[in-house]
Amino acid sequence: SLLSLQILGNVSEFQRVVNVLQEGVDFDIDVNASVFETNIRVVGGLLSAHLLSKKAGVEVEVGWPCSGPLLRMAEEAARKLLPAFQTPTGMPYGTVNLLHGVNPGETPVTCTAGIGTFIVEFATLSHLTGDPVFEDVARKALKALWKNRSDIGLVGNHIDVITAKWVAQDAGIGAGVDSYFEYLVKGAILLQDKELMSMFLDYNKAIKNYTKFDDWYLWVQMYKGTVSMPVFQSLEAYWPGLQSLIGDVDNAMRTFLNYYTVWKQFGGLPEFYNIPQGYTVDKREGYPLRPELIESAMYLYRATRDPTLLELGRDAVESIEKISKVDCGFATIKDLRDHRLDNRMESFFLAETVKYLYLLFDPDNFIHNDGSVFDVVITPYGECVLNAGGYVFNTEAHPIDPAALHCCRKRKEEQWEVEDLMREFYSLKKNKKFPLKRASDHGEGESAKDLEDASSEKGGEKRYSKKSSHSLLSCPSQSFNSKLAVLGQVFLDNT
Repeated sequence: SLLSLQILGNVSEFQRVVNVLQEGVDFDIDVNASVFETNIRVVGGLLSAHLLSKKAGVEVEVGWPCSGPLLRMAEEAARKLLPAFQTPTGMPYGTVNLLHGVNPGETPVTCTAGIGTFIVEFATLSHLTGDPVFEDVARKALKALWKNRSDIGLVGNHIDVITAKWVAQDAGIGAGVDSYFEYLVKGAILLQDKELMSMFLDYNKAIKNYTKFDDWYLWVQMYKGTVSMPVFQSLEAYWPGLQSLIGDVDNAMRTFLNYYTVWKQFGGLPEFYNIPQGYTVDKREGYPLRPELIESAMYLYRATRDPTLLELGRDAVESIEKISKVDCGFATIKDLRDHRLDNRMESFFLAETVKYLYLLFDPDNFIHNDGSVFDVVITPYGECVLNAGGYVFNTEAHPIDPAALHCCRKRKEEQWEVEDLMREFYSLKKNKKFPLKRASDHGEGESAKDLEDASSEKGGEKRYSKKSSHSLLSCPSQSFNSKLAVLGQVFLDNT
């Protein structure tokens, strides 16, 4: 994973992989590809690597981050997916042929997550390239799912993208649905979008009303709300982390501790866990080293600093080392009851599980930046702030810098407050004036000279740091009833 290399600080290997990619990747091939997987892994990975390539020491071309070879590859890959969205509903097919488009015999049945997991990558691509088609199709797919929710506010598991008829009517937060809810929240944060957050909050009410029982979330019939499967799926363990992003930390911790008890029972999370029986489900006893519970631990630890979350991280490291390590990597656990191994290692183990574990125990990693350090780069559209923190992870754990979305378009009337602060700083620096007007908000005795001493310039890029415990940066203004914290979390006004 490019971003694993970058976060771990392996600059030389990152450069080598980028060089290989720059030699050319051919997407014009006769291959049937998952639209969902290609987006989160290929498009998301390339976009994230593109945005972090300069930080990794790669020499970028003039116009970056609005241009670059990795960005062009991401755009090329995404264009190969666009034919899948050409349906009467705007909801995409699940598979597309990279050379010929959608096969004539392709099934129109797609899972909910396969329809609603594009807005993070596609909106980023639209903002960086200036082509709105990607964000437009992603939004149309999200709105189609919203339009076809049940009268009690739930969505099912699989839907026909031609007729909009629900084929699988089980409603829950796990497999087949999970990242749809995730992307409503992360899309709202990334794009400062009131509508997306409103959709999720309405879903959240229905989920609490019909699927939540004693801090567990069951599967129910989407039209009636009756329980259909009283099971916990390991994929559902992302939910406490998502709850933390909307500020529902108390509920998140209670649910997390339920899931943690399952981990301690088996040394990992089985794919399915029968809640009433307190044991695994037949033929679902495996543990492919999934990241979701560790992901939630990382988010919750950033929000609470509760040491219990570090204990989970320690348990995870010890368990993975003890039961899954083999000579050439880390093997999937075929059966958690006796810890038999399978002859495979999933890619998400490296892209997500190890990365989230590392970030859980690395409080000073640049990903956790609170805004006290940031870069100013020159783009064709003016000065732009990058690497100030608040990264939004796509569902494959590729971080996207939300500030980058404001770098490649002409200025609008609504501008980030940080941009106003930076212009004010430049003016003070030029005129040799002293304190910022807002300096009293960040501590006494500061001056423009203090900030000037902490800045450096290299290759047209200026980097600033601030020694005060308070951040020079403040949050982007939001038109909806929530605030974006420096850690990328949305806290409602009543929390």
